[in-house]
Formats: sequence, C-alpha cells, structure tokens
Amino acid sequence: MLELCDVVCRYGQVTAVKGISLTVERGQLVALIGANGAGKTTTLRAISGLLPLAGGKIIFDGKDITSASARRILSLGIAHCPEGRHVFPHMTVEENLEMGSYLRKDRKEVAADLARIFEQFPRIAERRQQPAGTLSGGEQQMLAIARALMSKPKLIMFDEPSLGLAPNIVERTFDIITDIRDTGTTVLMVEQNALAALEMCDHAYLLESGSLALSGSGRDLVDNPHVRSAYLAG
Repeated sequence: MLELCDVVCRYGQVTAVKGISLTVERGQLVALIGANGAGKTTTLRAISGLLPLAGGKIIFDGKDITSASARRILSLGIAHCPEGRHVFPHMTVEENLEMGSYLRKDRKEVAADLARIFEQFPRIAERRQQPAGTLSGGEQQMLAIARALMSKPKLIMFDEPSLGLAPNIVERTFDIITDIRDTGTTVLMVEQNALAALEMCDHAYLLESGSLALSGSGRDLVDNPHVRSAYLAG
C-alpha cells in the first residue's frame, strides 16, 4: 500500500533521513522505533506532504505522491495524527471532528461516521459541545484519533500516541489503535514505548541516526540482542 524508496529529508544543511526504504502492506500495523532524533517524525512528515523530499520517492496505493500537497495526500486517504495531539482548542469537540471530514463530499456518510465516533468514544460524546482545550490530555488524544478517523483514511499515521498520558489511558489508546487495524485501516505508528509497539505490530523498522538499521516482525526485533539492550532495557 505504501512504499518509500531511498527517501532523503533535510532541514537546511542537516540530513535527517538518509535514503531509507520501507513498505507498509495493506491491513498491517507497522511500527517505527528508534531514539529521539532518529528521523521517525521526519519520515511521517514527509509521507503526509508536510516536508518536501530531498531525494527518493513515495508511492501510495499505486500513485506517486512524492511531490503531492498535504491536501492531496489527505484526499487520497492518508491521515496524520501528530505528536502533541494539536486539537483546535477554542473549537468544540464536535467542530474538531467536523474539521476532520472537511475534504469529504459524502455528507450523509459523514453524519453516520460522526454518530459511530460518538458510540466508539463515549467520553468524547459527553463533551461534544465543550471547547477542545478544556479536555484532559487523554481526552484530547481520543479526540485527535477520532478527528483523523473522520477523514475516512485508508492509512492512518500516529506519532507518539502515548506521549504524556497516564498508564491506563496509554493502554486504552493502544487498544483503540489495534482495533483500527483490526477493522481494516492500515496503521503506521511512531512510538516511544518500543516494547509496546513491537508487541502490537505486524512489522517494525528500527531507525538510527536517519538510517534504517533493522526490520522484521515485532517478535524478531524483541528478540534481537541490540534492540533489547538499546531500547528495551529496564
């Protein structure tokens, strides 16, 4: 479904991603793990059209999206749930969700999807008329996920979905992401909790200093001595 071919990304003179190639198959949950500064977030930003490539190409669903705008990429079916949630704080919960569907033309289906979202996220439903900025961190994360789902994506990307959340909310967040994969939406996830990511994913890639160091099933990487010592110790 998604293929990165020798992708290079730069911030000025600094090369953050150094020619990585990876594949996300339809229906998979794929994890990107690695230390801070390894290039994980940069990779997601490149896929979603927020950062122009300095080299290589990106193919999604058979289409070359290397030079596509962020709007075009969203319309093709890639949603990005960024680190830090970034809800619209002064808009209500319901208005935030409506923003997630702003490129869609199927208004009747949008209304049905909104109703399903409120069933799936009852805490969000209870707060539908509250400003999003008044929600707790966990509630804002639920809203960010729900807003991304309102675009009806084929592929949804999560950047550090557990960051800053209480342990019980982290578990709920991971359950929701697994459910998203299980109901047919492909998932690409960057996650600081390497063990949790590897235990829930179908395939994983380890980035180190902007380069692809290892790839394999989650179990393969859990059992790898380098991964265990560098990322799973303690």
